[in-house]
Amino acid sequence: MKRFIVYLFVIVSLFVFSACSKKEANIVVAGSTSVQPYMDILAEEFMISHSEYEVYVQGGGSSAGITAAESQTANLGMSSRELHDSELQLWSIEIAKDGLVLVINSKNSINDLTSQEIRDIYSAKITNWKEVGGIDAKIHIITREEGSGTRSAFESLVMGDVEITAKAIVQDSNGAVRQLVGDDPYAIGFISLGLVDNTLKVVDLDGIKATRENVINGTYPLYRPFLLVSKYEPTGEAKDFIDFILSKEGQDILLKEGLISYHMEDKNEE
Repeated sequence: MKRFIVYLFVIVSLFVFSACSKKEANIVVAGSTSVQPYMDILAEEFMISHSEYEVYVQGGGSSAGITAAESQTANLGMSSRELHDSELQLWSIEIAKDGLVLVINSKNSINDLTSQEIRDIYSAKITNWKEVGGIDAKIHIITREEGSGTRSAFESLVMGDVEITAKAIVQDSNGAVRQLVGDDPYAIGFISLGLVDNTLKVVDLDGIKATRENVINGTYPLYRPFLLVSKYEPTGEAKDFIDFILSKEGQDILLKEGLISYHMEDKNEE
């Protein structure tokens, strides 16, 4: 089923790309739904100063985006996870880093969880909030779908060899996870640090606060790269778009939207 979804996404991308190719200059970017909202903003700003270009941004997940880039049905794939060994032949570049945070409803009294408690919650060894110092209520576990870069990063950074319970509620975007957790006082989920709003409470991990500064200084360990991927090193309009993203203007946009830009990392090293 997972492979079918990826193939279907590639077919749809090919159709869109073919339709777009009738324009004089266009760029199709597809993949990670974590990267997508930031890419939408970058694309909009890029087209203001480059009116000759059209940038089309699609979701579909990191694996689908990488597949679309490899098959050249998209100019660029978006990934919110490191490339797998079988994908390392592709060209890629990191455009920013993103903190990965555990979030609960703002009404939940819990403030801190250990790494082991998180693994136990997501493997359903712990099923009630009172087991970790909260109220007597069942924990509603929210996770991302297979193929999601966010889930892949969470599994790698937090779960290790422990599997996420099949009883978890699966959502197909960070926005959907944010909505569910914001509406449910008994829910827990994981999303991009840049997408946290006032309906959520970010859980401290092993006593360490999830902040951009703590990601940069290395004390907060949950973060993942935001990558752009292509079959070959980009040229032409795709290169122009990447150059814009890596410029001070593009990086300042990502910084404003809550990501960790190269400028933040450089400033920390000075």
